[in-house]
Amino acid sequence: MKTILSIALVLLALYLVSEAHAVQVKVQEGDFVFSLESVKKLQELTESSSVNGKQNPHLASTSFASVCANPSLPQEFMPLCMQRGASMSLSRLATVPIDVCEICAFVACTGC
Repeated sequence: MKTILSIALVLLALYLVSEAHAVQVKVQEGDFVFSLESVKKLQELTESSSVNGKQNPHLASTSFASVCANPSLPQEFMPLCMQRGASMSLSRLATVPIDVCEICAFVACTGC
């Protein structure tokens, strides 16, 4: 009987651990909600195109337009890319602190 109870507790623990990994952290920007993985990809793309670097703010919209045109950008950003003012939203998303967001200590992050 103790063996069955022990096995049941181990299986329950494994289930709970696997469920904890299934939770997806979401990042909200205005009316849009994006997965944390997609925001990480956006940050990689903006870093590779030096959008986050110190540059003329008037060029930022052009730089983010090129990010929106990048085929590696997750499709969930396309509705945002079509919106007016998308460059400001993308700029904010590109600066979300990922390490803080992963523990949901950042106001735009939910789902922990």
